This record gives sequence, C-alpha cells and structure tokens, in this order.
Amino acid sequence: MLEDCKSARERWGGVHQLIDRWLGQRQQLLEVLSALDDSCDAELETITRSRVDTFSETLMDYISAGHFEVYPQLREEAKAFDDNAALHLADQLLERLEMSTELVLSFDQDYATPVRCQHYLTRLPAWLDRLKKGLRERFELEDQLIQRLHEAHAPVEGVS
Repeated sequence: MLEDCKSARERWGGVHQLIDRWLGQRQQLLEVLSALDDSCDAELETITRSRVDTFSETLMDYISAGHFEVYPQLREEAKAFDDNAALHLADQLLERLEMSTELVLSFDQDYATPVRCQHYLTRLPAWLDRLKKGLRERFELEDQLIQRLHEAHAPVEGVS
C-alpha cells in the first residue's frame, strides 16, 4: 500500500503543482481585474488600451491554462483511477464552463483593436461586472472539478 501511495504521489504530484500554478494565475487575474475595475470607477476616460490588453491577456491565459492544461490533466487522473462518476461530473461541469468561456471570448473580441477598445470604452464597467459574475461562477465550478477529480485521488499523508 505504501508503494501505491508513493507511485500515486510521483505520478500525480505534478498535477498538484499545475493546479497550484493555475490558482496563482487566478489570483493574478483577480488583482488585475480589481485594479481595472477601480480605475473604471475613478477615471474611465484615462484607461489606456494597454491596461485593457493586460487584463484581456491575463484573462485569456487563465482560461487557456484551464482548458488546455488543467482540465485535461484532471480528466486523465480520473481515468487512471477508473473514476467514472468523476468523469461524468467533469463532463457536466465543463459544459457549464463553456458559457463563461464564450463570455470571455466576446470580451476579448470587443476590445481586440485600438479602435474597438476606444469605441467600447464606455461599456467597460458593464463588461467588467458581467465578467466578475461569470468568473465567480467559473471559479466555483473549477473548484468543484479540483475537489472531485484531484483531491479525491490524492494520497493520504501518513497512511502506510
């Protein structure tokens, strides 16, 4: 049993690091979002495209890391443990995550060029409110994925 525990730790320890790094990206996203939101409240007309770009890039990096790194790795882990219930839950949650992904892609498209960014600047506070709501739900769903697909398979410390 100890060997199984060591093997699981070796095999899935990288998943834990991947999740930690991804949650760090989440924190960075929230910081950039908060700063941009504060600027909207204070001086909307002074917000530069560069600040919007920084936010959009941070947002897209976070979403991409989830879709292309974290979610697939979590699914692989569940498959390796023959956890069909977790895979079914993952499919349901990933389907729900698509709604917020579409929201993010729409935002990115609206602010993709300098002309579009300037044109839609007055809409930025409303966009940020929509994104905050969508991200809050997304984070809850992602946390459920992590809880069910990774923590359920994590070796218990001190068990031999």
